[in-house]
Amino acid sequence: QAAAFFRSARPRNLASMLSKLSSRTAPVAEKATFGTLREVSAMRALAANASRAHLQTAMQSHVGSAGQARRAFSTVQKLLEPVDQFAMRHLGPSEKCVEEMCKTIGVKDLNALMEETIPEQVRRQVPLELPDGTLGEAGSLQLAKEILSKNVIAKNFIGNGYHGSHVPGPILRNLLENPGWYTAYTPYQAEISQGRMESLVNFQTLVCELTGMEVANSSLLDEGSAGAEAMAMIARTVNSKAKNQFFVSDQIHPQSLDVIKTRASYFGMELVVGDHATADFSAMPKLCGAIVQYPDTTGRLVDYSAMGEALHANGAHFVVAADPLALVAVKPPSEFGADVVVGSMQRFGVPMWFGGPAAAYLATSKKNVRRMPGRIIGESIDRLGNPAYRLTLQTREQHIRLDKATSNVCTAQVLLANMAAMYAVYHRSEGLQKIAARVHTLAQLFAKEVGKAGMAVSNHAAFYDTIAIDVSPKNAAALVEELNAKKLNLRAVGNLVCANFDETHLEADVHTLVQALKDAGLGGGAATEAANIEVTGKPPAEFARTGPFLQQKIFNSITSETELMRYMHSLQLKDLALDKSMISLGSCTMKLNSVSSLAPCSWPEVTNMHPFAPHSQTEGYRELLESLEQYLVSCTGFAACSLQPTSGASGEYAGLLVIRKYLEAKGEGHRNVCIMPRSAHGTNPASAAMCDMEIKWIEDSKGMDITEFKALCNEYKDRLACLMVTYPSTRAFFEDNIQDICAAVHDCGGQVYMDGANMNAQLGLTSPGMIGADVCHLNLHKTFSIPHGGGGPGLGPICVREHLAPHLMSHTVVQPSSAGENPAGAVSAAPWGQAGIAAIPWMFCTMLGKQGILDSARYAILNANYMKARLEPHFDIVATNKNNRCSHEFIMDFSDIRRKSGIVEEDIAKRLQDYGFHAPTMSWPVPHSLMVEPTESEDKGELDRFCEAMISIRAEIKKIEDGEWTLEDNPLKNAPHTQQEVCASEWTHPYSREEAAFPAPWTLKRGKFWPTVARVDNSLGDRKLKLRLEE
Repeated sequence: QAAAFFRSARPRNLASMLSKLSSRTAPVAEKATFGTLREVSAMRALAANASRAHLQTAMQSHVGSAGQARRAFSTVQKLLEPVDQFAMRHLGPSEKCVEEMCKTIGVKDLNALMEETIPEQVRRQVPLELPDGTLGEAGSLQLAKEILSKNVIAKNFIGNGYHGSHVPGPILRNLLENPGWYTAYTPYQAEISQGRMESLVNFQTLVCELTGMEVANSSLLDEGSAGAEAMAMIARTVNSKAKNQFFVSDQIHPQSLDVIKTRASYFGMELVVGDHATADFSAMPKLCGAIVQYPDTTGRLVDYSAMGEALHANGAHFVVAADPLALVAVKPPSEFGADVVVGSMQRFGVPMWFGGPAAAYLATSKKNVRRMPGRIIGESIDRLGNPAYRLTLQTREQHIRLDKATSNVCTAQVLLANMAAMYAVYHRSEGLQKIAARVHTLAQLFAKEVGKAGMAVSNHAAFYDTIAIDVSPKNAAALVEELNAKKLNLRAVGNLVCANFDETHLEADVHTLVQALKDAGLGGGAATEAANIEVTGKPPAEFARTGPFLQQKIFNSITSETELMRYMHSLQLKDLALDKSMISLGSCTMKLNSVSSLAPCSWPEVTNMHPFAPHSQTEGYRELLESLEQYLVSCTGFAACSLQPTSGASGEYAGLLVIRKYLEAKGEGHRNVCIMPRSAHGTNPASAAMCDMEIKWIEDSKGMDITEFKALCNEYKDRLACLMVTYPSTRAFFEDNIQDICAAVHDCGGQVYMDGANMNAQLGLTSPGMIGADVCHLNLHKTFSIPHGGGGPGLGPICVREHLAPHLMSHTVVQPSSAGENPAGAVSAAPWGQAGIAAIPWMFCTMLGKQGILDSARYAILNANYMKARLEPHFDIVATNKNNRCSHEFIMDFSDIRRKSGIVEEDIAKRLQDYGFHAPTMSWPVPHSLMVEPTESEDKGELDRFCEAMISIRAEIKKIEDGEWTLEDNPLKNAPHTQQEVCASEWTHPYSREEAAFPAPWTLKRGKFWPTVARVDNSLGDRKLKLRLEE
């Protein structure tokens, strides 16, 4: 009967149905994409929603009573539902397992657990304004495709720091799209991170070789922020009170100047922007440093030797922002006196991605290494004397030095740095030189042809890849717009039109562009000087690079794809990522990064878009980004969102900037006190220090005492700017008095900044808006499923209440729609930050829908409380609420074990590697502890395996306590155990080889993960720095 009805009652007028659907009240997020959907004939979910009323009405007339109609309608709808629903694939425990886990916890069901976990006064009653989640994975991908297909992929000659690039197929498939690489975490556990750290040393070596500098870090967020970090590093090097001026050439890329201006505003640094050629540096006694672009933003190659000498004579430092592909062909900045070199490695095999992500770099001399921002990989030795890589000089970092850290950088761009390094390995030094020569040849050919056509090339004497044509008396901007209509994108700079060439361009593109310029009315007169250019692929002799570089074996040995594939795979096998087992790092949220979420990141309409492409070509990107902003606004309960921040720490900084700008706008710019709980993430105080805030700490080991807190607020009520607070607390529970805490801040004139690191426990259950916060950042690489990439990329947007929206981030080149009318500045070189990965959280929200997003938080809390219940009889669990419930994570305190046995938390962390697990977060926020966060994506079987591993380790510790094993020679102190050691002829330990390497049955049944090095010597690695390859 239902089938007969369906045949007869199929809707005949889709347009009419869509019209009816559009008249109903739609959620905010639906409205954001509705304009797109009504044009899409293939949108099955929309058609299904629109047809429901029609189906029910027609069915009632066909089958009789309303009750029969409803039953038949339900049957049809059930049959027609997409069967690839994402929620069941994302959430680990099955329904049956949920029942068993609740029983272990001691609650009736999930609802009861939520009631015992989350304070009643902050529980969210209003549903999330998100899609309904019924599209399925294929339907969600189709919707994303329809939206993003509105982008126009043009021929880009814009340059300006972003370039077309060929991603080699083997790197695309075996690295970027490989979960063994993209699901790894920052390599704090060195023994199970040797593969990506080896690749990062390749990256550091590559950067050093190109720039001519002695040391480089393992990536920063983008070129603009790298320039700002260089300025800050120099300020730490000199007496910044006496030398508080920094010179910025007016020929650097405008987006870099924008970011540097923002950073300087609260850094006590006065910027001097001008022409480096006419500036008298000897007359600037307060100058601490200067930055220039090489080649400059209009493409000129400039010899900065005299400038470098003048700066050094004045006790100032010289920073050069350099194009790495140009450095393959032209002399490195080290040869004209650079102290610091920064830039972006994007054109080394990384897509433009509408602005990011891509790996920036910072290189300098050895004497500055302890002041460098970002992470550095260095070589040490392991317990057996073998070479081993590790994170070097971690004492510089924010999680150690807090507000005294060199930088707030946490997440960087490891995945993209590894792509860039592997690009150099793939092409070898010989191939890189050929690419560099080919790009320069294209630029020479273009300059010669336009010169022959009578056009004036302003930089004909010395250039690399960018040609600047003087179009006077024509209007350069109008000319560029005219060419945009032909899908030829160039850049206007004053009266110049600049054309940039990259490795994706062909000879035919040169001739097409020349003809388009002729058609636009340029040239026609006598040939200009550029017509005399010889097309040789070689830069002018005075700029040509001389001497050998990139002579290391890794950049000259791999000639076949077969060997490259095997090399990348050999590195992958050295690392423990989510493809091998759960990574239960507290406050890191290592959840599933689904293939469907990641798929759009490889689509041409996503990868090949320049961030400064004209508005008419970027409709699809803007629609998806603005839709994502609305999703995040709904999740946070706020009014507006900026996607510009490129990491969680960048989001913290942006949020604090917005607060400062707001206070200034209301005449309260003197407010600079930031209250912070002792358990705060290390990036919090580092970010506050960057905003020139004075930090006042408050103890919160058992939750913040409201009386003490109010007293602190009142003490600084005339200067209080904000509170930085994490919710649920980093101590792993929901504080009951959070609304009172926020109200106390507001009563004293301050704002509340909520760190979004633990947002995975809030989704749909509560919100920053409900607890009383004013602004928060979100770690989309945690809560919303962007992969961690081994230490980046990330995405750290901020959401704000209505009164802060006027101060959201702006951009000097392309203004994002979210920018406020009185903005706090730019924190990223690109208008929407790392837009290329924004499709991942968009897909995550679209596929899961409002119920799936809610269940993500519910299951995360369930999994944590289940593991806590299982481990509670064996370990001391700290910081739960009055109902003995934790949030989405919990903390095990080993202080008692440490006293009784001598075993410390690091021993337990390393021993877990023998069981096939990555250690939880170690020694934070509670000393001598491990903090466990299982996420919603792990099933009960994996949770049980981890619990069994911990229980087994507790039994091993008992043997040490009882004297069966000595403290000096036992499986924990010697962990992890390598294959080399276990298979050696000699075995002298009091425990067996099997106890060492196969301590649990799953290590045999599921496959053994072997750490490739034994425990690494950390102190040696800091004393004897080896940060690059020499051979």
